[in-house]
Amino acid sequence: MAKITYIENGGREHAVEVKTGLTVMEGAIRNNVPGIDADCGGACACATCHVYVEATGKPSAMEESMLDFAEEVEPNSRLSCQIRVSDALDGLIVRLPENQH
Repeated sequence: MAKITYIENGGREHAVEVKTGLTVMEGAIRNNVPGIDADCGGACACATCHVYVEATGKPSAMEESMLDFAEEVEPNSRLSCQIRVSDALDGLIVRLPENQH
């Protein structure tokens, strides 16, 4: 398990335990974190799980293509459906873009 803190654009924090092997997106959905819609269910076919994170690895080419459809993309933008939770991610902070409420 890893403790992940999701921070809404307005500053509200949601600190949750996410089971190893799930994705950061699945952790948000299972814990009712607002702002991660995951319209495609985690298939990397939309950008409704766009987040800002530090040090989680480099996005794949497919993920980078999907980020083209997201708003407010920054160098640390990722799709949360593409970040697999491991013990190494314990303490991860995930920030949500302003346009995802």
